[in-house]
Amino acid sequence: MPRITKLIPKPVRKGIRAVVRDALFDVVLPSAYRGAAKAPVRPNVALFVEETKPQPSDNFTLMIRELENRGFTCDFISLGHYRLGTLPYYAQCMKMVRAAATSRLVFLSEASAPLSCVPLRAETAAVQLWHACGAFKKFGMSTADKLFGDSREEKRRHPYYENLSLVTVSSPEVCWAYVEAMDLGKTPYVVQATGVSRTDVYFDEAYLASQRQLVLDAVPQAKDKKVLLYAPTFRGHIAEAEAPDALDLRLLKERLGNEYVLLIKHHPFVKQRPAIPQGCQDFAFDVSDQLSIEAAMTAADVCVSDYSSLVFEYSLLNRPMAFFAYDRADYDDWRGFYYDYDEMTPGPIFATTKELADWVEHLDERFDPAEVAAFREKFMGACDGHATERIIATVLGD
Repeated sequence: MPRITKLIPKPVRKGIRAVVRDALFDVVLPSAYRGAAKAPVRPNVALFVEETKPQPSDNFTLMIRELENRGFTCDFISLGHYRLGTLPYYAQCMKMVRAAATSRLVFLSEASAPLSCVPLRAETAAVQLWHACGAFKKFGMSTADKLFGDSREEKRRHPYYENLSLVTVSSPEVCWAYVEAMDLGKTPYVVQATGVSRTDVYFDEAYLASQRQLVLDAVPQAKDKKVLLYAPTFRGHIAEAEAPDALDLRLLKERLGNEYVLLIKHHPFVKQRPAIPQGCQDFAFDVSDQLSIEAAMTAADVCVSDYSSLVFEYSLLNRPMAFFAYDRADYDDWRGFYYDYDEMTPGPIFATTKELADWVEHLDERFDPAEVAAFREKFMGACDGHATERIIATVLGD
């Protein structure tokens, strides 16, 4: 039998969901927070909140370790958005705001409507570490006039970036973009170029070596070859994220297979990934579930992306990168960029696999390290291996 909700017309279901959501964020969560806030703040407790992932991500790892070394208790809650059903997600939101009410520090890595809707007490600092460096494709309020985003009014109905004490970014250059995206025009000073905590690992040689070994364990075929990484972002809305499938893997194998292996790392929002074609399984490897993006990047001799902010972090390794942007015009209409795409990208832009393969084949004479160095200085200048300690000092007033 069909579910009862399926018998209700879609516009009616949408209206019911909107009413329930309004009640949750306007009444239920603020009330639950006020009730929990009657208890005193726990001075050495830090709460880490993931919007979707079930475990603390790399955005939190170093911060948790350093705070625990300083005597903090680090609690963790995953809201399960897009992963759990609606009611379990709402239950996790309730659990989170109650925990936040008595925590001295609350750390976020994504937009957070539940934390934004509560009357955050003065004793608590909310820190937005964000999950990306630099400022590439638009997000938040910057997409209000784009197909990707909701209207400005809808975004402000239940805001995602209220109550923030600090937003950490990778360089002074990009502060303006985060102020715009997070609608922080009244408090622009909370956006600070402290550097991004998780980038500290790229200055740790032991870490880089360990990640390279993880790649060799997962893909032994990479042992005696160079590694070409293809790490595109997703297409469409988050809930229905799709992977691009225009890269011709057979052609890449024909042109580069003697010298390279190809690692493919799809965006974690993508559920249905393109299959590796028959005859390419000894050249191309989908490591989306096996390896972290950090491991894949540290092993990569060359990185190919499109509109993903991972290129900012990859620039810390001073290696060649290229951009396979066959659908750039459509993507610009869909979401848009903070900077002129042609001017900001620290490598060539290609619309066909043939052009990309030709560039890789002649990499020695075509790669310009000065281009990557300038990009790194402009967009990652505050990332020097000491961001975590700088962020903690900023938050605690050390």
